[in-house]
Amino acid sequence: MRRTKSGLPKHCAWNTDRHGKRRVRFRKAGFTTYLTGTPWSEDFMRQYATALDGVKAQATSIGADRTKPGSFDALCVSYYRSPDFLGLRSSTQSARRHVLERFRQAHGVKPHISAVIGAKADKPEAANHLLKTLRIILAYAVAQGIIDSNPAAGIKKYRSQGDGHHSWTESEIVQFEQRHPVGSKARLALALGLYTAQRKSDCLRMGWQHVIGDAIAVRQQKTDAALLIPMRPHLVAALASLPRANLTFLMTEHGAPFTPSGFGNWRRDRCNEAGLRHCSFHGLRKAAATRLANAGCSVDQLKAITGHRSLAEVARYTKAADQQRLARQALDIQLRTEGEQKLSNLDTRLDKTGSK
Repeated sequence: MRRTKSGLPKHCAWNTDRHGKRRVRFRKAGFTTYLTGTPWSEDFMRQYATALDGVKAQATSIGADRTKPGSFDALCVSYYRSPDFLGLRSSTQSARRHVLERFRQAHGVKPHISAVIGAKADKPEAANHLLKTLRIILAYAVAQGIIDSNPAAGIKKYRSQGDGHHSWTESEIVQFEQRHPVGSKARLALALGLYTAQRKSDCLRMGWQHVIGDAIAVRQQKTDAALLIPMRPHLVAALASLPRANLTFLMTEHGAPFTPSGFGNWRRDRCNEAGLRHCSFHGLRKAAATRLANAGCSVDQLKAITGHRSLAEVARYTKAADQQRLARQALDIQLRTEGEQKLSNLDTRLDKTGSK
């Protein structure tokens, strides 16, 4: 391979970034990235080969012929080929690509970030999700020397107008159970979500191979947290009649495991049949966490089942439960005190009248 005058491979040059650090920068046909390690070493050359593949991917990707160097389109192409993106879980890649491609289609050349986010003011959750994704890809652009600063970093998030997914109430759970009896696939799905408190992606992968004694082992797809969750009698009963040859508990009509999107559509129909159009599968996870909190479980006990990592993520469940419990305790104290005061006043009156 031919060396340049700087002793580096073709398309490479030494570059000093904005932090004063000297790094090797690869640049060709609008595609740019930094290569780490010692030039010409095995690891360095692997990165170099990946960079060349990135150029090819940019040239053959959909819409690449319309991609202009320095545009958001070009940034997306570079990001999709970067270790930052390729190192993500497939579910995260899919979700992030979906957000970026929608944004790219509408604002691919010269997006004005603050204006785009501001246009979503009536949908604060969607605006905040888009802002989070843009901060990530623009931080990548800064690290690669494509831009000098992150224009999304200084934009404030919107205050949330709600608590996200609706948490199923006890009456809604009963309503669903009345429509879908024990033994139905819909009831099984309810049991998996409600009695394991796991996300849809994790429930869809559960099978007999994960059952260990009276518990079910979970490796959360989103967080990689390893959990061993004791099974409630309701869940044991729901699983008892299932064949043990299936790869997963939940199967399609064709005998195959559900895809997340396929299950989402199927589950939506089952909720609609029960008159619960506003309920989602994730709402079962929130209902399960609420039940644990109402039972008096501590934050750490709740985290041991849900797999949440931070206190903030589960504090809202215990906070609501504690508020209700403390409010009732306060009322009991008040009623008891008022009762004692009435008795005290009655005794005083009797003393004053006296007895003959």
